[in-house]
Amino acid sequence: MDKLDKLIEYLCAERGEPVPHVSDKRRFFRALVNVRMPRQTSEEFLRTQNEYLKERLESKGITDVADLTPVLPNVYLWQGDITTLKCDGIVNAANSSMLGCFCPNHDCIDNAIHTFAGVQLRRECAEMMKAQGHEEETGRAKITGAYNLPCKYVIHTVGPIVCGEVTEKQDRELESCYLSCLRLAAENRLESIAFCCISTGAFRFPAERAARIAVRTVLQNKGDLKVIFNVFNERDHKIYAELLTKQLSAFEK
Repeated sequence: MDKLDKLIEYLCAERGEPVPHVSDKRRFFRALVNVRMPRQTSEEFLRTQNEYLKERLESKGITDVADLTPVLPNVYLWQGDITTLKCDGIVNAANSSMLGCFCPNHDCIDNAIHTFAGVQLRRECAEMMKAQGHEEETGRAKITGAYNLPCKYVIHTVGPIVCGEVTEKQDRELESCYLSCLRLAAENRLESIAFCCISTGAFRFPAERAARIAVRTVLQNKGDLKVIFNVFNERDHKIYAELLTKQLSAFEK
């Protein structure tokens, strides 16, 4: 808690605000990080933050892809917190600004990844987007470091936002997300990558339709890459399990 107190004190001072009395310091720290704009940070803050996040990760436990059992050759289905997964790269369902989620304590994957990677991730994303000069297009992806996460890289991709009926264009854009991530994985010589359920949360892409696109696209284009389909809830686990079981049946024939 001493580290957490120091981090909260630093972030409040940075905002020119007194440190309030809060009952849940972990949640308050996360909220402060979520709303913080990318900017320079003291070495002392980074050292303390990194130590704190390492301790948090150790308390949650790390899952190594090497310990998972494949459902198909080099294909895995894993239900859990992607910020605790040790593999070469994890995929983040980002928005077009590519700066992470600014909504305090929001339960999206973008928020979680930026929170537990550390403030360095948002700054790298900001520098990358400043150099690009425009927001990221739907279906495209960028790769960054992972900082305090157990993976080596984070691949950020912008999925389609669905309002009403899904269009064929949005199907193609979601397919492009997976292809863009696979391309970056190959270019950076990653041996393993974990895909989240892109666009199925706040972006409202129907879960089963998205999963069919994900499984088809990945299996046709992954090459020798180890691929983990990461799901967080029982609904998505059931959808992917059924799709991959059908693929296994076809593979065994």
